[in-house]
Amino acid sequence: MSATGKITSKGQITIPREIRKVLGSDVIEFEVSGEVVLLKPVKSVAGSLHAYARRQAPFAEIRDATWGSVVKDKYAK
Repeated sequence: MSATGKITSKGQITIPREIRKVLGSDVIEFEVSGEVVLLKPVKSVAGSLHAYARRQAPFAEIRDATWGSVVKDKYAK
């Protein structure tokens, strides 16, 4: 499958619907090899940032710690 698009003066391009369906993601990665540019879907942004994570914690644990900190900051005298 191939499609053609035009890059605007602001560097934007509309990806045709059929290509977006194939990608299956609204986050993409560009890979350049010589004059070839590959457009690859990123299925999980969190997955692409896993190398920067210190440890994995359950969402509920992070949420509770954040709310605890907010409450402490707001009501500390």
